[in-house]
Amino acid sequence: MTDNDHATASSPGAPAKRGTCLVTGAGGFIGSALIEQLRAAGWAVRGSVRDAAAGEGLVAVGELGPDTDWRPALAGCDVVVHAAARAHRLREEAADPLAEFRRVNVAATLALAAQAQAAGVRRFVFISSIGVNGSINTAGPFSEEQPPAPAAAYAVSKLEAEEGLRRLLAGSGMELVILRPTLVYAARAPGNFARLLRIVAAGLPLPLAGVRNRRSLLALENLLDFIGLCCERPEAAGQLFVVADGEALSTPELIRCLAAGMGRPARLWPCPDRVLRLGAQLTGRLAIYQQLCGDLEVDIGKARRLLAWSPPHEAHGALQQAARHYLENARS
Repeated sequence: MTDNDHATASSPGAPAKRGTCLVTGAGGFIGSALIEQLRAAGWAVRGSVRDAAAGEGLVAVGELGPDTDWRPALAGCDVVVHAAARAHRLREEAADPLAEFRRVNVAATLALAAQAQAAGVRRFVFISSIGVNGSINTAGPFSEEQPPAPAAAYAVSKLEAEEGLRRLLAGSGMELVILRPTLVYAARAPGNFARLLRIVAAGLPLPLAGVRNRRSLLALENLLDFIGLCCERPEAAGQLFVVADGEALSTPELIRCLAAGMGRPARLWPCPDRVLRLGAQLTGRLAIYQQLCGDLEVDIGKARRLLAWSPPHEAHGALQQAARHYLENARS
């Protein structure tokens, strides 16, 4: 079945027909789930991958960089959701990480946008990062109005991509929507959330019972729902949104939710904050301390007002479900 077949197929109760959407990073954590979501909503969906296409509707574009040829993937597309990126690395191997982030996250993004514009794409949805706002709150919850303050190389590259897209598309016929999601979680989430799932599943004790922070996270299902709105709603054109669940949690609350989803006790014990911070400084893990003990709260008021969006899944239930599915998958 071709992309157009997806768009024209109909059956009783079928969703309304929409246009054709290209999702980059189709093999990734967000991209693969987004393709399913958009197809269920009535979009004809094409996905881009780096290597040889291994499935229906996938187009191989090779390595991402300034010379990537996106034209085969872009033909006939109305909307592009750019989810492909060089993400955080738990073990960085590049000699110059910032240069690598810039090559993939900036140069490849701008090449895609320029080719999308030439191909007549109507809207470009760019998945950025809340890290553009900063790594911890210093003046209340993050919002769209606050000046950027990226700390990590990954976030710096995302900000540079945002700025480059605005310059490139200023006055053009292609609409730009920028999303800055917080940490996205699900049973198969990569990175630090996967590490936390493993720790809770193993029943390892954590010295975090006394932490009183506020952190906004984002269920994968909530992100997919919001991206769907941004692909079609006229009010989203030209806008920047920070995106998160509807409520913030402390780190102990987060761990208790995961433990409850696994049917296990949350093994938390108190430790003075000054001791945690000193230990992090001495071991070169201050960034991990900030992630576990610092505040990173997000105000999604703009998304609520402008798009009338309310996250369909509340955080406590979504976290428990993610943990439950993680344990089920580990056992299978």
